[in-house]
Amino acid sequence: LLVQGLVMNTDNRPTWQPGHRAELREDEDEAYFSSYGHYSIHEEMLKDKVRTESYRDFMYRNPEVFRDKVVLDVGCGTGILSMFAARAGAKKVIAVDQSEIIYQAMDIVRSNQLEDKITLIKGRIEDIKLPVEKVDIIISEWMGYFLLFESMLDSVLYARDAYLADDGSVYPDLCNISLALVGDPQKHQDHIAFWDDVYGFNMSCMKKVVVPEASVEVVNEDTLICDPTVIQTIDCNRVCLSELEFASDFCLKITKSTECTAIVGYFDIFFDKGCSNKVMFSTGPQATKTHWKQTIFLLEKPFSVQAGEELQGKITVRKNKKDPRSLFVTFDLRDRKLIYSLQ
Repeated sequence: LLVQGLVMNTDNRPTWQPGHRAELREDEDEAYFSSYGHYSIHEEMLKDKVRTESYRDFMYRNPEVFRDKVVLDVGCGTGILSMFAARAGAKKVIAVDQSEIIYQAMDIVRSNQLEDKITLIKGRIEDIKLPVEKVDIIISEWMGYFLLFESMLDSVLYARDAYLADDGSVYPDLCNISLALVGDPQKHQDHIAFWDDVYGFNMSCMKKVVVPEASVEVVNEDTLICDPTVIQTIDCNRVCLSELEFASDFCLKITKSTECTAIVGYFDIFFDKGCSNKVMFSTGPQATKTHWKQTIFLLEKPFSVQAGEELQGKITVRKNKKDPRSLFVTFDLRDRKLIYSLQ
């Protein structure tokens, strides 16, 4: 355990090659997969119509993409994407999941008379061997908060490099991460300024632990005070694992003279490659609410902005070496360095 702790904290990161996987302790990985073994999280995802209907529409409206193809579903959960793919014309679907939900998925597939087309396998994609050498399509709903939280894309990229045919494709194929500024004095009062006077006691020291923890909630579109900007685009057919940690400069054009109280992050998803009927969805404040909501980075000290001003900044996104499924997000903005965690 001591040696493992030293390894987990070292700054020397091994070069990733096919066959490598995230440096996760067994207990951490087990906790992650066990959280997906309970039905409630799958119910929440299935009831997210934006999410589920986008995958359905992509497959049903583009049957030529799936006709007679071999499809791999990474992290299949209840098997909904696998069944969409089978109904869209796939010749064979291989569905993989490490969590206990795979046993319910087996029952679901049988209940829908799709067991001849869909093969379900329990295990991590990095640990198992598929019954085929190559697949034509990889589908997965791997997205976490702020897109990259949970690091499930790592497993999709492993599957891509190990099993995807040269002319195959990963779906969704394109993803954007966007940022905007928020001016919401009431939310800042409720979550940050609140600690200055708690029943007559000064608890402002609590801000040191409250502020750095990003929150996930719905942002009112009316509180946005700038035009959103894309800070990172990911092509799932080309991106390397190392590129999932990145630094990006950005420029935000202010649309309202007010106090900036927070930064908000969200993502957009595109089913694009080879599709005659392209499908996309957004998790931004301007779009229909999803279970991902938005990621909020509250400022300890708000600052004033003027309409028409262009605010320059830099964002750095890194995995937490102690827990590679969580993220550190750093902003350099107005001569301030703001460090947040998603965990």
